[in-house]
Amino acid sequence: MILLDTHIWLWWLLGDGALNSKQREELDRLASEHQLTISWVSIWETEMLEVKGRIRLLPDFESWIKKATDRAVCRVLPVDLEVVLAQRQLLVTLNSDPADRLIAATALLAECPLATFDDKIIKSEVVEIWEWKSYSD
Repeated sequence: MILLDTHIWLWWLLGDGALNSKQREELDRLASEHQLTISWVSIWETEMLEVKGRIRLLPDFESWIKKATDRAVCRVLPVDLEVVLAQRQLLVTLNSDPADRLIAATALLAECPLATFDDKIIKSEVVEIWEWKSYSD
């Protein structure tokens, strides 16, 4: 199982961003094997981006998010007390972004590597990062 950071999930589904064709194909393959997951935080972050006009989801947010979280696409890991408690341990390392802490804590508790390009998360070394190098163009 691979946990996708919000930007990876959106880039993959929206067909934009910094993912190359091999990375997209690998995410497609993992989705077909039901190996992708996201944190509930990614849904909230997506809603915030849409409200701010930074992304456009067609035909509308509600329809898009239902398709994007269908089990054929990914599994959504819910918030629970353990995630909230675990993210408190990351305050020193990832103190600037609560969403980053919650996503990292979710990956830690789920014991899955995190697919991210976020330098702060990668450099913090608080969570295993999914290796993208083998999927470079």
